[in-house]
Amino acid sequence: MTAIAIFVKTPGLSPVKTRLAASLGEEDAIEIYQQCAAAVLSAARVADIGPVYLALAESASVAVDYWQEAERTIQQGSGNLGQRMAHVMSILVDRHGSGLLLGADAPQLDSAQLQRAARWLESERPRCAIGPARDGGFWTVGSNHKVPLERWTRVAYSRPDTLEQFVQSLGNETEWLQLRTLTDLDTVTDLAPLSKELQRLRHPLPTQQSILKAILHFKDKSSSPET
Repeated sequence: MTAIAIFVKTPGLSPVKTRLAASLGEEDAIEIYQQCAAAVLSAARVADIGPVYLALAESASVAVDYWQEAERTIQQGSGNLGQRMAHVMSILVDRHGSGLLLGADAPQLDSAQLQRAARWLESERPRCAIGPARDGGFWTVGSNHKVPLERWTRVAYSRPDTLEQFVQSLGNETEWLQLRTLTDLDTVTDLAPLSKELQRLRHPLPTQQSILKAILHFKDKSSSPET
């Protein structure tokens, strides 16, 4: 069984999509973030590979109330991104044998990719799965074993070479599966490639159809002479 944890921040408690908000405004950025998170959650549930958690950045009870559609929540914990991913992955491996970490930035993910990763992780040999992002990072990482904390924390995240660093850091003793490359939604320039990837989905979920409409609207809005 492979559990999924989707990393989310709670609007009002943590800043979300600040680079996108610089172009679209905070209200629109929050709206698109909420729809992205809903699409990722739907795809994770449809994959049906194991329990689906929302990994909350905040510990306040209001954060749990905000994400009421989630059946399960866990805390990301403290520290930098590497520390928080290591913490959540350790919980998933302990509870379920293997885990996949997702962000809320790639609503165009296909459930079949998650199923493929889960099949790969059903092994007694140490294995990891990685989903590259076009900005040099990754939209998912999976593991069927605990990776030492320092291998997560010595990586420089949010850089063009993050994926390369990450794979090297986790070690050659791990067998790797590379999934499809996707566009993470971070800035207004990501709207166009993301919309194309959503349009290429053969069987889009209702939440993915909704986010596509929103992205096309915001894409047009950001390119209008008034903005």
